[in-house]
Amino acid sequence: MLVLPEAVGREGIPALCDAVRSALERTGDRDRVVVCDTGALGPPGLAQVDLLARLELAARRSGGRIRLRAPAPALLALLAAVGLRFQTEGQPEEGEPAPGVEEAVETGDPAL
Repeated sequence: MLVLPEAVGREGIPALCDAVRSALERTGDRDRVVVCDTGALGPPGLAQVDLLARLELAARRSGGRIRLRAPAPALLALLAAVGLRFQTEGQPEEGEPAPGVEEAVETGDPAL
């Protein structure tokens, strides 16, 4: 897990990208995800959007992804407003139903 500091200047981003790449190298082949704890990040702004986008890009270039832990709702709203979607910890993978949720079946649907 990578704990993101409250304030990250542009000069600190390359070191965090290196940390993401290093963490991905240490993970197994099956689970290529680095959890980034965003709880300490300051108020959501474009600097946080830039940081997370660069971390995700570094992870994807290394064959992985990042997952956000404890993102503020305002940060998630800002990310969505600029068109960025991140998986958050405890959230099911895209396209997968949440645990304990069953798909509805319409009457008259043929059995599989």
